[in-house]
Amino acid sequence: MADQVEQWVAELLRLSDEDEKFTEKQLKIVQAAIEMFSEKGYAATSTSEIAQRAGVAEGTIFRHYKTKKDLLVSIVAPVMSKLVAPFVLRDFYEVLDSNYVRYEDFVRALLQNRLEFAKKYFPILKIMIHEIPFQPELQSQFKEHVGKQVIERIRVIVERFQAQGQIVDMPPYTVMRLTASTVIGYLFARFFLVPELDWDDPQEMEYTVRFIMQGLRPS
Repeated sequence: MADQVEQWVAELLRLSDEDEKFTEKQLKIVQAAIEMFSEKGYAATSTSEIAQRAGVAEGTIFRHYKTKKDLLVSIVAPVMSKLVAPFVLRDFYEVLDSNYVRYEDFVRALLQNRLEFAKKYFPILKIMIHEIPFQPELQSQFKEHVGKQVIERIRVIVERFQAQGQIVDMPPYTVMRLTASTVIGYLFARFFLVPELDWDDPQEMEYTVRFIMQGLRPS
């Protein structure tokens, strides 16, 4: 996990604007907080533990961040605004912009794309999944930077395949929900529930795509 966190911090540093430059101590604090929040969860992590892992005095944290919650938001907000949108979503747009002949090809590409994203940014993804449901600020950032940019794009794709008769005629948002819940279910099991299993990702992805298509096949 340390390598993934270091990679993310390096990316954050590269993408930071000139007026948002992180100091060396801030980067140590952010890296330590990512590791601790990912390992123990936000609520169970104290600022003293973060300071100890970062090798700084606890008071240093509060010189940069008023509260632990500010520190959490400072970690996730750049992911939303800089890594997810547009950095990560740029990769996702490669899926959304491709003209797939079959809906199952679109689902397969979507699943592969999100699998690679989860592997690359797992520590941050874990924090987001744990904290977004309970943090209104993070919810609003997620909706603004991710939801609005993706949902309508996928709706257009779903309606195109419905017009071609490839998938069942039901509300597009229902098709999206059923597809997304199956994809997310696989990723959640893969990375959170039983990550210790010897996962055969290509085979599991094919099972997932087959299951989705069987459920959405026109009668």
